Amino acid sequence: IMLHSTLALSLLLIAVSSNLAMAIKKEKRAPQTLSRGWGDEITWVQTYEEGLYQAKKSNKPLMVIHHLEDCQYCQALKKAFAENEEIQEMAQNNFIMLNLMHETTDKNLSPDGQYVPRIMFIDPSLTVRADITGRYSNRLYTYEPQDMPFLIENMKKALRLIQTEL
Repeated sequence: IMLHSTLALSLLLIAVSSNLAMAIKKEKRAPQTLSRGWGDEITWVQTYEEGLYQAKKSNKPLMVIHHLEDCQYCQALKKAFAENEEIQEMAQNNFIMLNLMHETTDKNLSPDGQYVPRIMFIDPSLTVRADITGRYSNRLYTYEPQDMPFLIENMKKALRLIQTEL
């Protein structure tokens, strides 16, 4: 009987620990859901407030992507963004990243209206950079798939501003 219960106990322990290992693995992969397809290697923050906090703490600019699931322009931009290695690498290493499917209460994030997609930069002093814009005068913060080189330039500009201004 003793042997039998020891065996049962060790089987139970094995079952529990493998479940635990799976739970830990799942835990590690949690940020993937936050990427929403914009880049699974990137660590995404969950909220604007968290993004501001992390930007200040890490002295990195915060990049905010406003988008909607059923917007074809957002989908096209997301694909170009996710496939661009230079953007992915910079986003991963030099930025605090946030993608939102709802508007924030911060009016500074919609200086020329609420539309998607739009990408804005906030520097570590928590200033929304209205001076880092895309190519279109009617929607200042919008980018199209072919604008990835332009977005890369703007990402570099956001990083340069930190060195020179702050």
